[in-house]
Amino acid sequence: MDHRSQLYLISPPAIDDVDEFAKDFRLALGGGGVACFQLRLKNAQGVRATHEHVLRIAGALLPIAREHDVAFLINDDPTLAASAGADGVHIGQSDTGYEDARDLLGADASIGVTCHNSKHLALEAGEKGADYVAFGAFFPTQTKATEYEASPALIEWWVNATTVPCVAIGGIAPENCAPLVRAGADFLAVSSAVWRREGGPGEAVKAFHDAIGAA
Repeated sequence: MDHRSQLYLISPPAIDDVDEFAKDFRLALGGGGVACFQLRLKNAQGVRATHEHVLRIAGALLPIAREHDVAFLINDDPTLAASAGADGVHIGQSDTGYEDARDLLGADASIGVTCHNSKHLALEAGEKGADYVAFGAFFPTQTKATEYEASPALIEWWVNATTVPCVAIGGIAPENCAPLVRAGADFLAVSSAVWRREGGPGEAVKAFHDAIGAA
């Protein structure tokens, strides 16, 4: 398959020192080939950071994303995304509905929808106009509690059935991403494999690109 997955970078669940994280953020984006960044400040139990904290972090990171031509999304809350001046929002099944998010953010915003391992939810989101659907979790992850498991076969079915981009998420690392790349995932959503990798985030992004190329 003549296809190359792109990286969709997700923040760590907590950012306490924004100046220090901004350095890591620059290193990650400097590794090249990051298409999108999602600011997701929420712990594994689903407890979110305050709006004030999210806006402060977004204010520091947005200019860096702009420098690298990386789309900047906010997790869960389209109102917060609008306040931050983000490029869009990623919404889960229990968040604000797609139509309301689109009405608030406008036609040019990027809106992605979590669809777990459900073809039905994905088709529904695609028909409504979602810019992408997200499937997962593909591997065990400590970033969030997961009730659903997805397989590369779901991605393969999706890319053959529709033209709506898909994001693979959940425990993805350079060492295990090859089946998702071969299945045709448009984006690999990655977090701890970048921020916690020995050698730093720049080396992690390079490792992902090497793995994607080898797949």
